[in-house]
Amino acid sequence: MCPDCEDFARTVLLLGQLALYADMAGADLDFVDAVSPSLAVSLPEPPPGMFPDDHDPDGGPDYSGDV
Repeated sequence: MCPDCEDFARTVLLLGQLALYADMAGADLDFVDAVSPSLAVSLPEPPPGMFPDDHDPDGGPDYSGDV
């Protein structure tokens, strides 16, 4: 696995594990609130080839709250 791929996969895994932890009874939500923004910001750019060449990251559906 390429180094960028490994970093991306590891960070996505950690974000998923943090989300699962946050849903557990007795989870320390202060910890989740403190760690999640830093972990999300550290998410590297997806490695080349992760998405199709014609993928438009800004072309998704409109959500309430989007301006």
